[in-house]
Amino acid sequence: MFLRNSWYVAGWSKDLIEQPTRILLLEEPVVLFRGEDGQVGALRDHCPHRHAPLSMGQIQGDALQCGYHGLVFDRSGACIKVPSQDAIPSKLCVKAYPVVERFGWIWVWMGDVDAADPKLIPDFGQLTDPHYAAVGKTNYTRSAYRLVTDNLMDLSHAAFVHPTTIGNPQFAENAEMSVRRTDEGLRVQRLVCDVPPPPTYVKSGRLPVGKNIDRWQIIDFIAPCFVKIHVGGAEAGTGAAEGRYAHGLNLWVLNAMTPETATTTHYFWASIRSHSLGDPEVDELFFNQISEAFEEDRRMLEAQQQELADGEDSWSFALNADAGSIQARRILDRLIAREAGAEH
Repeated sequence: MFLRNSWYVAGWSKDLIEQPTRILLLEEPVVLFRGEDGQVGALRDHCPHRHAPLSMGQIQGDALQCGYHGLVFDRSGACIKVPSQDAIPSKLCVKAYPVVERFGWIWVWMGDVDAADPKLIPDFGQLTDPHYAAVGKTNYTRSAYRLVTDNLMDLSHAAFVHPTTIGNPQFAENAEMSVRRTDEGLRVQRLVCDVPPPPTYVKSGRLPVGKNIDRWQIIDFIAPCFVKIHVGGAEAGTGAAEGRYAHGLNLWVLNAMTPETATTTHYFWASIRSHSLGDPEVDELFFNQISEAFEEDRRMLEAQQQELADGEDSWSFALNADAGSIQARRILDRLIAREAGAEH
């Protein structure tokens, strides 16, 4: 179901300030807290003494105090204080998770602690690169993380799910598509030539008025649950079909889908651009447009999940456009199977 030996996004750094925060990751309750030294800790959200959630406690220096009987645990999970007695039982501890702050996100390793290499964190550097502007948030979705990944790997649905933002009817037809393996995972490229720009592109003011465009989508999947998307458009016939994009509208959408349970997902996303830096009106435009599109996705994904409640998620009637979604699932399934085999 889950690949445990992986880094997962657990939150935005900017949101973890004074109070501990509880989050369910891969069906495990985790409490995140920031000590007075500014460093983040991640512990199982369960006091071993009398089973109270540690997230109901308070920060004590660089450690976390249980809100029930005042036991204090440091970031390693060791109990360092028992207010009611001097002696601390040697086995009194709580599970600790490796945690790293990078690219404005808090990353938690959910598997073998000895395998937690920060070099394995995918590169989401555009989130904090001063040459780009980023806006984003977290969507909570009552659907499996695999369904969210499927949705992102096949953007042909934009023509039907997102007609008021990033899609229009012409986008579903006559697309040139390729799928190939990469060093990190999988890449899907989709090109649709000589079509009207969708509403979001028109509102950007970055394209010639009244002209058709060539649209591209470059979608990169990194297991278990990361998708980077480079989309855009340029006036038809001006080079996009040959891979020249710089003169057009370029947008990137970065996505991290962290499983909460088998059927619910913490969906972290950001819209990235390299133009109009520092312009709050443009920030608002793209935040609102992408937020609206992802709200449309959420409704569809949750409806899918409801339909799957008593049935199997089958690809019996797969279409050509499903190639990226299916191959991404196969990559993940192989990694999960390999991990399970290594544990036995």
